[in-house]
Amino acid sequence: MTTTAIPAEAKRAPAPAPKRRPKREREGAAWVFLSPWVLGAIVLTLLPMAVSLYLSFTDYDLFNPPKWVGLRNYVQMFTEDPRYWRSVVTTLTYVVIAVPLQLALALVVALALKGMKRGKAFYRSAFYAPSLLGASMSIALVWRAVFNDGGTVDNLLGTGGWVNKPGWALLAVALLTVWQFGAPMVIFLAGLQQIPAELYEAAAVDGAGKWRQFLSVTVPMLSPVLFFNLVLQTIQAFQVFTPAFAVSAGKGGPADSTLVYTMYLYDRGFVASHMGYASAMAWVLLLVIGVVTAVLFRTSRSWVFYASEGDR
Repeated sequence: MTTTAIPAEAKRAPAPAPKRRPKREREGAAWVFLSPWVLGAIVLTLLPMAVSLYLSFTDYDLFNPPKWVGLRNYVQMFTEDPRYWRSVVTTLTYVVIAVPLQLALALVVALALKGMKRGKAFYRSAFYAPSLLGASMSIALVWRAVFNDGGTVDNLLGTGGWVNKPGWALLAVALLTVWQFGAPMVIFLAGLQQIPAELYEAAAVDGAGKWRQFLSVTVPMLSPVLFFNLVLQTIQAFQVFTPAFAVSAGKGGPADSTLVYTMYLYDRGFVASHMGYASAMAWVLLLVIGVVTAVLFRTSRSWVFYASEGDR
């Protein structure tokens, strides 16, 4: 009877599992990697916000120490400053014009790109380019020249320069924002590509035409993406500055027709050196954006459809 020798390696006990690092050591490593972001958030965001909140209750002109005045800046803003309220109305008008037009154009282009079979990547990049360029001062100055007296629009339509007419200047600013529809367009296109083709096939079998399919299939399934774009573009629209500043040559004219909120904030803080007043304006803007965003989230329950909720 022969016996088979067992290799020495097989007789060895299995190697012990590696020791897990102590929890405190793992957390320490995590904080090391997070420290650049945390430091940047504190130094570049939270600390300036705290200083701005303090300055909003002071009289500060950038050259002398701030003097505590309590709520005087806020009282003056709401009761004694008619230009402040003109900037509020101008900004609200701008938001109501620019955001719906931009989202509508972005959705139309996304629908057109979805049906393309050739050149989709090229046209997607071409339509996205204005979103990269439109926020620059150089493009805004070109836009001013296009809508100025003797510019392209004047030569084509014979309406005169829009930037010099109180009733048309804000529309010229809004159209610059509408032209930058690339970012929401890409997001819409990604959402459209996630809608199952079976839904359109079922709707077609039921006799639904293209328009009915758009209303009954595309809009409900795309509503989360539409809501995301709506919130994002609304927040950005309230903070518009560069287009209005360039088109109006930094004056908010003609007749304060392009005096948006952030431009008046800039005027109070850096032109008139009323930094305390400007800080108060900034905090009011922050609160308004927060309230508007909360309202959008609250009302979204009645029109935003999530597929996971439909499966319950």
